[in-house]
Amino acid sequence: MVRDKKIANGYLLEICCNSIYSAKQAQRGGASRVELCQNLENGGTTPSYGQIKLTREALDIGVHVLIRPRSGDFLYNKDEFAEMMADVRYCKEAGCDGVVIGILTKEGDVDKERTKILVDLAKPMTVVFHRAFDRCRNPKQALEDIIAIGCDRILTSGQQDTALQGKKLLRELVGQAKGRIEIMPGAGVNSGNIKEILSFTGAHSIHSSAKIVEPSKMEFKNSSVTGMDEDEISSSAELVGEMVENIKSL
Repeated sequence: MVRDKKIANGYLLEICCNSIYSAKQAQRGGASRVELCQNLENGGTTPSYGQIKLTREALDIGVHVLIRPRSGDFLYNKDEFAEMMADVRYCKEAGCDGVVIGILTKEGDVDKERTKILVDLAKPMTVVFHRAFDRCRNPKQALEDIIAIGCDRILTSGQQDTALQGKKLLRELVGQAKGRIEIMPGAGVNSGNIKEILSFTGAHSIHSSAKIVEPSKMEFKNSSVTGMDEDEISSSAELVGEMVENIKSL
């Protein structure tokens, strides 16, 4: 069952959420689906089993889970790969709609062998190849490799810091894909640029965190210790709603 909710004119807005609360805010704002993760400030890592289970139970829209055992590069050892396989299995058991993966070789190519293992393990869930794509040495070849492996979607900024900066390559990738795989722009997407990115690239699905920073609610703070009462990052229903309205006007 596909739970992704299309915007009025057929576009899809995915929101990257780092908590159950953020996922609920994304749904309230009108998101099509969420990508669930933790540790968003370091690029995102796999959320806990509890977060996955409770988010899936709380939402009516699609839930896609980031499978990333640690921050840093995308070159994983045997133990890390075993952890990724275990997490994929759990996501399937929990009734998630998809998983978001990415593994590279040390030469900067897609690790086709191990990515294929994860794809086969995940099916029939949707499988997304994440922004590890933006670290590949040859994006055009990486696209063909990911298609051959059987992924359904690629999340990419067009190998730039933001999707707006990478819009030229994004448009080229959409053209090269020719409908064989979905190209989803992401990174730095907001209500001010979402229409330009979609219109220029020809993509029909787009990714944003719609994040805001909320001050810590702690009243007592020990000034002798730093780093443990930091502000909280969460998704904003209002920012999601603004992007939804802009998409509707395309």
